[in-house]
Amino acid sequence: MKFQYNFQKVVDLKGNEKTQAEWMLSSALGELQTQEKDLVELIELRNETLLALQAAAERRTPMAAIREMQDYVDYLDNCITRKQGEISQAHQEVSRKQENLNSKALDEKVWLKARDKALGIFQQNLNLREQNELDEMATVRFAMKSL
Repeated sequence: MKFQYNFQKVVDLKGNEKTQAEWMLSSALGELQTQEKDLVELIELRNETLLALQAAAERRTPMAAIREMQDYVDYLDNCITRKQGEISQAHQEVSRKQENLNSKALDEKVWLKARDKALGIFQQNLNLREQNELDEMATVRFAMKSL
């Protein structure tokens, strides 16, 4: 006799939901890493521009060019501020996805425990049935020897 869990489709569904939540978390982490990489690139570009601005000031570059470079640095500062906000949102999204994954994993664990409990009961009943059959066989043999 083979064990067949009545709610196996629910267990499978919970497993699939957990896998999907893992993918979503992975995607959110990838987005966060991309945002952080972009921020590092913006900071590096800003630092390079500041060095170029400093060098231009020492070479007696026309004021219009210096002002243009300073405007570009200000623009980069705004981009960096915006990117930091996007990173903050990405961190929040990762947190939400992590909480969702934890919830799905807990859900799956509950259903797996229920299935394991049902399997234990099934095996216990099977063992009891086999023991009863063996006892019956022993009783019949004993009765036949008595005759």
